[in-house]
Amino acid sequence: MQTVTMELPEDVFSALRRSPDEFAQEMRLAASIHWYSRGEISQEKAAEIAGLDRTDFLMALAQRHVDVFQVDMKSLEEELKRG
Repeated sequence: MQTVTMELPEDVFSALRRSPDEFAQEMRLAASIHWYSRGEISQEKAAEIAGLDRTDFLMALAQRHVDVFQVDMKSLEEELKRG
């Protein structure tokens, strides 16, 4: 597993009322939701990035009012034409 190191101002954690570990976990989740909602990664990969199992990732999406299923309208139209 790779490690990513970031430098942040000391006061960011107190301003957000998060420990560095909580901040890192929340950032992983935010990034995975962002990439998933853009259709760049699968649910499975997003859950892995977030450090969650797939069920917990789906629950996190629901809590944040993010669509669980990503539908590309062009793909949907093509699928409907075939059916």
